[in-house]
Amino acid sequence: MSDTIVSQGWFTSLANPTRFLSLSGKILPFLAAAAVLTLVTGLYMSFAAPEDYQQGITVRIMFIHVPAAWLAMMCYTVMAISSIGTLVWRHPLADVAAKTAAPIGAAFTFLSLLTGSLWGRPMWGTWWVWDARLTSVFVLFLMYLGLMALHRAMDDPARAARPAAVLTLVGFINIPIIKFSVDWWNTLHQPASVIRLDGPTIHPSMLYPLLVMAIAYTLIFFTLHLMAMRNEIWRRRVQTMRRQAAQSIGQGA
Repeated sequence: MSDTIVSQGWFTSLANPTRFLSLSGKILPFLAAAAVLTLVTGLYMSFAAPEDYQQGITVRIMFIHVPAAWLAMMCYTVMAISSIGTLVWRHPLADVAAKTAAPIGAAFTFLSLLTGSLWGRPMWGTWWVWDARLTSVFVLFLMYLGLMALHRAMDDPARAARPAAVLTLVGFINIPIIKFSVDWWNTLHQPASVIRLDGPTIHPSMLYPLLVMAIAYTLIFFTLHLMAMRNEIWRRRVQTMRRQAAQSIGQGA
């Protein structure tokens, strides 16, 4: 019982933007260092990995493409969870987390689409095909852009929070479509070879670099996300101060 109270108190304390700024400021240097170290290690392992007997050296695009695709979906999942926090618990930082994750998710999605095209050209003979996996990822990219546009269209973050949260949750249906599209429809993409109930089917010489790169991407996301959240909190504070100053001037006049 006491442990539950302590955990709830810790979670509640993070709802205070000032405490969040203090805690995130202490964590960020270590998180950024871990991200850089893991990325360097992952890139070294990726270039050291053997070439594929069919795809040759182009298989190394996988170590950039696949983690980017994973993070594109993970970013949106973080946004969906944050949106629940906005609508249900009205957590003060939930909308900040959802808003700042969108540009990062869009970047990972764009990287996934770009590297997928570069990988698909020599393998499939074309830069793009409208199969289920590619189309659903492209829709995800458009959803990111739409949410970013919605936030920019409204000067008051409080007004944009609720419609953005609802739109995010509605769009979350696309995540399982992306994940299971290769199983539900006939696509050019191969079935899952890493996250499987019967274990990975990919060779360890390629699996380990892929997992290290996935960890690196995840650490990069959380580093960028914390930085973006801190900037958004400060931006909103400055915006509030400007409104208060304008109101004071108006009342004085």
